[in-house]
Amino acid sequence: MRNTNTVDVTPTGTIKSGMRRKMKARLSWIPVLAALAILILMLIGGQVHFGSFVTPGMLSSLLVDNAYLVVLAAGMTFVILTGGIDLSVGSVMAFTGMLAAKLLSVGVPVAVVIPLMLVAGALFGTMIGVLVHFFDVQPFIASLAGMFLARGLCFVVSLEAIQVKDPFVLGLESARLGSGDWYITPTGIIALIVIAIAAWVLAYTRFGRTVYAIGGNEQSARLMGLAVARSKILVYVVSGVCAGIAGLIFTSYTAAGYSLNGIGTELDTIAAVVIGGTLLTGGSGYMVGSLIGVFVYGVIKTAITYLGADASWERISIGILLLAFVVVQRFIVARANRN
Repeated sequence: MRNTNTVDVTPTGTIKSGMRRKMKARLSWIPVLAALAILILMLIGGQVHFGSFVTPGMLSSLLVDNAYLVVLAAGMTFVILTGGIDLSVGSVMAFTGMLAAKLLSVGVPVAVVIPLMLVAGALFGTMIGVLVHFFDVQPFIASLAGMFLARGLCFVVSLEAIQVKDPFVLGLESARLGSGDWYITPTGIIALIVIAIAAWVLAYTRFGRTVYAIGGNEQSARLMGLAVARSKILVYVVSGVCAGIAGLIFTSYTAAGYSLNGIGTELDTIAAVVIGGTLLTGGSGYMVGSLIGVFVYGVIKTAITYLGADASWERISIGILLLAFVVVQRFIVARANRN
C-alpha cells in the first residue's frame, strides 16, 4: 500500500512544486499591477478633467513632495512582510526632526546631528523589535508604545516649533537638479536611493529571503535554520532608521521641527504599502509596489487640491482604495490556498 504521508520526490512532484511556485509568484504581482493600473487611470482621468494635470512640474513634485513617505514606506514594507506593523514611524520622524532642529539651534554640527537622527530611529526600532520577539508583545501594542514614547519626547524637546537655518539641511530641499520643468531635489534622490537599496536587499540577500520566509510561515523558517530572531528585530530597526531619514527629509521640507509633525503619517504609510500590494498577513510584496502606492496617494492629494475640495475627501478616497485592495488581497490568498 502506498504511504500517502511521504513526500513526492519524483520528477512529476518536482514539476508540480515548480508550477506552484510560479503560480504564487504570478498571483503576488496582481496587486502591484492593479495599483499601477489605478495610478495610470488616475493620471489619465486628471488630464482629461483638468486639461493640464499631467505636467513635468506635477510629476516632479509627486516624488519631491512625498519623498519622506517613500522612505517610510520602504521601512514599513520590511515590517509588514514579516506579518508585523509599526505605528511609531510618524512620531519617530517627528522626534528625530525635533532633535535635529534643537541640536542645530545650539550649534551642534550637522555632521554630528544626522548620524544622531539615524541612531535615535534605530534605538526606537530596536526597542519595538525586542518587545515583539523576546517578550511576545503584539506588534500593534509594541509599536503603539513606541509611538506614544516618541511623541512625548517631542514635547520634552520643545513645545514650540524650532526653525532650522542650517544651509546644508535646507539645501536638501531647495537645491533643484534638472532641465526645463523637470526637476529633482536631493531629498528626492535620497528617497530613490533608499527604495533601490531596500529592493535589492529584499531580492538578493539572505536577510531579504528570511523576511519573506518569516511572513510566509515563521515556524517553517525556524525549522529551516533561518535567523528568525535577528531578522524580526532587524526589520524594526530598518523601519526606525528609515523614520530617522524621513525626519531629515521632512525637516528640510518644512524648514522647522515641530512636535505635532507626522500625526497620522503612520496610517498613510501603511495605506501606501498595502495599496502597493504588500499583504498585511506577510510573506508577499514588492518594494516597487510600495513606491507605486505612495504615488497613488500623492496623485489623490494633488487631485483634491486641483478640485479645491475639502481635505476630508483625501481620507475618504484613500479609505475606499485601501478597502478595495484588502478585498483583492483576500481573493489572492484564497486563490493561492485552493491551488
